[in-house]
Amino acid sequence: MDWRYRAACRDEDPELFFPIGSSGPALMQIQEAKAVCNACLVRSRCEAFGFGEYDGVWGGLSPAERRLAKGTGGTSPGSRRA
Repeated sequence: MDWRYRAACRDEDPELFFPIGSSGPALMQIQEAKAVCNACLVRSRCEAFGFGEYDGVWGGLSPAERRLAKGTGGTSPGSRRA
């Protein structure tokens, strides 16, 4: 079975995990998304998958947090969604 079928976010609105912006309401939305991730049984799988993504909260990490974890402070234009 694909790990995504066991994800806590499976029944959530996908828009929750793709906030627009990085301040104000978007910060609150990121925290809400992270709360879902924190309760997820497959968080580590999602986090690993998310390292190939440019946008969105994956495995409890924002795009900026993933860039820091990868050691790349820059941005790249590509994205793929699950």
